[in-house]
Amino acid sequence: MAGFDKVVNSYEEAMAGLEDGMTIIAGGFGLCGIPEGLIAQMVKMGKKELTIVSNNCGVDDFGLGLLLHDRQIKKMVSSYVGENALFEKQLLNGELEVELTPQGTLAEKMRAGGAGIPAFYTATGVGTPVADGKEVKQFNGRDYIMEESITGEFAIVRAWKADRYGNLVFRHTAMNFNPMAATAGKITVVEAEEIVEPGELEPSEIHTPGIYVNRVIKANFEKRIERRTVRQD
Repeated sequence: MAGFDKVVNSYEEAMAGLEDGMTIIAGGFGLCGIPEGLIAQMVKMGKKELTIVSNNCGVDDFGLGLLLHDRQIKKMVSSYVGENALFEKQLLNGELEVELTPQGTLAEKMRAGGAGIPAFYTATGVGTPVADGKEVKQFNGRDYIMEESITGEFAIVRAWKADRYGNLVFRHTAMNFNPMAATAGKITVVEAEEIVEPGELEPSEIHTPGIYVNRVIKANFEKRIERRTVRQD
């Protein structure tokens, strides 16, 4: 990796600097748009006491769920438990700290963190346990709670296309939380389906500019389906 060229050739280089106790912002929704290879590298590195900020925690045997098996995650900041039975078990047994956060609020926490905004007000969660311990303020006769933004030492992101300068294009629903996550990491690592040369991406197509990205790696994705449903005759 030299100059503006952000492409790295190994997962070891992509995740260099990951240490115990760090906060990781992860793109993806279920198994859609997750950086599979970067997660696998985190499992391989065996770092512990991690805080993971992501919509959910994959499934039992894939995605972020793999980090639960070796007790690498100390805390999850997410919006739902999903299809992960181990996530549910560790939560109910008190083995895993979980901060459940409404989806829209979680997305805005990432976006605001990336924009340098320390906190914001939202009506979501007013009058529910989500508001417990948080400042409440009234605007135009309506109550709002203050939510703090969030950033991490690392952000791991999946893109459809990336150029060598780190400009990113996401595809369809695989976009999900990835653009917000990309802005919220001190070191943002992108796993891309395709890497192209600078100038090949139309400026109007770029979703995330390369200024937010530190490292890019090319990978082939397994693209699992979280739940396959077939019609019963």
